[in-house]
Amino acid sequence: MTRAALLVLGDGRFPAGGHAHSGGAEAAVKAGRITDAASLEEFCRGRLHTAGLVAGALAAAAVLGADPRELDAAADARTPSPALRAAARRLGRQLLRAARTAWPSAELESLAREFPKGAHQPVVLGLVARAAGLAPEDAAHCAVYESVSGPATATVRLLSLDPFEATGVLARLAPELDRVADAAVESARKVAEEGMDALPAASGPLLEVGAEWHSGWPVRLFAS
Repeated sequence: MTRAALLVLGDGRFPAGGHAHSGGAEAAVKAGRITDAASLEEFCRGRLHTAGLVAGALAAAAVLGADPRELDAAADARTPSPALRAAARRLGRQLLRAARTAWPSAELESLAREFPKGAHQPVVLGLVARAAGLAPEDAAHCAVYESVSGPATATVRLLSLDPFEATGVLARLAPELDRVADAAVESARKVAEEGMDALPAASGPLLEVGAEWHSGWPVRLFAS
């Protein structure tokens, strides 16, 4: 394992397409649910314990060798919104495209053939982490961090929020990120014996509703 690979994979400049997605923040800003650093923190905390937990578990399970097709179906079942499913597959396709150059592997090539339109991003993230020699804990941390860093970064643009304040939000959430990542890995380790039902199915209904609303906007800054 090389821990430096985690820095490469988690770097916001890694060309995985995440910069074009707000993680639901654009719809939340429009609806008045995010107005400042305090409300951003609450929004990110909600995402962390729902979408972040699920993504972390899916990614960790992929590193541990769970069947990617079953994981992708589990991700679909945990994503009611068609708009969010489409966004997750776009992000997965872009991540896989970048990763096949960074960490060439037969497993990533097989995934590209199996899912020409893209697998869910957390599933791809886990297989990329595996190809990079990373541990399930690394993949889970990467996934849960992405669940909050995207909205925080987007809100700087959407509200002209002070970037120092947005970074402060992420720093204050760091202990919770660790706990959620640990819980995600714990559930992922149960998949081998208990199947996909061992994975969390935490939901954020407002994220789903907001995604469908956002997808119909004629003009938007972010894809999701």
